[in-house]
Amino acid sequence: MKKVITIICLLIAFFIIYFLQANFFTWFTIAGVKPNLFIVLVLFMGLFAGKKIGAVLGLIFGFYLDLVIGRTIGISGIMLGIIGLLGEYFDKNFSKDSRFTIMLMVMGSTILYEFATYMFNVFRLDMTLEIYSFIKILMIEVVYNLIVVIIIYPLFQKAGYAIENTFKTKNVLTRYF
Repeated sequence: MKKVITIICLLIAFFIIYFLQANFFTWFTIAGVKPNLFIVLVLFMGLFAGKKIGAVLGLIFGFYLDLVIGRTIGISGIMLGIIGLLGEYFDKNFSKDSRFTIMLMVMGSTILYEFATYMFNVFRLDMTLEIYSFIKILMIEVVYNLIVVIIIYPLFQKAGYAIENTFKTKNVLTRYF
């Protein structure tokens, strides 16, 4: 029952972030670039809930975003699913307690997501390859995501450990109580 309630809370968090992306951050752009909070949410789900929850919810969230605001269906779902899987890898190899390592994880995930999405759009939609403008937009988005992570990290860390206790603890009865 706790897992179902936690997943419902993650869905509510997704829609809150969707509202922030669509409405609030349109007023606060840096050179016309908004942060991509979906990457941060899915990465945190992979870090704290595990690769199954991170990948599945990343796929669902990405396909929903593709249906609502995307030009093609599938690339955001696939990339957010991969970031959910990467969250488990990062959890096993790096510390979640250090804000610096979290920032590096967010930076790497943002670069991976945006690079793969851009390359897909270049090849699939026959867009022209504009390296300078892509790198400029990518760096602004990375910095913006990092600023947001610095601000919301304590909240995500507390919520993340509660999620981790729900999904990753093994309830094993020992021989001696």
